[in-house]
Amino acid sequence: MNAVNKEAVGLAYSLEGMLHAKRMTWEAVAEMARRIEPGMLESAAREMGLEVLRELGMERIWHPLLIRFGSNTLKTFKQRSEGDPRLGEHDLFFIDLGVVWDRHEGDCGTTFVVGDDAEMHACAAAAKSLFDLVYEHWKTHRVAGPELYRYAEEQAHAMGWLLNLDIKGHRVSDFPHAIYRAGDLGDFAACPQVGLWILEIQIAHPTRPFGAFYEDLLA
Repeated sequence: MNAVNKEAVGLAYSLEGMLHAKRMTWEAVAEMARRIEPGMLESAAREMGLEVLRELGMERIWHPLLIRFGSNTLKTFKQRSEGDPRLGEHDLFFIDLGVVWDRHEGDCGTTFVVGDDAEMHACAAAAKSLFDLVYEHWKTHRVAGPELYRYAEEQAHAMGWLLNLDIKGHRVSDFPHAIYRAGDLGDFAACPQVGLWILEIQIAHPTRPFGAFYEDLLA
């Protein structure tokens, strides 16, 4: 399938629709984070997250809600959480949402820290900083997907973190994007267009058992 077909959209698609889905998804992430506190089980956080989505009037979930605590922040999307950890007093967690709002797919995620573990705070901040660097590289140099993730790996190394290259971004669109079978952003051999691709960044601490995650729409 060529690049044009891999960036095909349906009749419902509009860039404004994608930006609305992005805004609503970030609103949901923020509300979930406000309700998560030390002592909560990961499973309870997921149940709370589904309640938040219902309160906000989501249309549907298009990928499973992920909330990961502690060492589970090293898990990739397709890996199951280990056990049902309880959030510690000095801990971190991330939220990853894939939700349809008005026929458009939102997909956003970020990492939060509770307590005062300096390396956890640094890790969460680094995931967002690395995302911003790669996003600017895309906007400025209009490079293809493989170059984006080559640059991401280079910058992560320079910052002292390990980039998980099993997580390389993906398509979004008017629901369902999956019919276009576009593959990973990191394998897309053209410059990704505005409003169609999610840039994902997942890093790990080089020696301690935790990591951080950040993703958002290239727009």
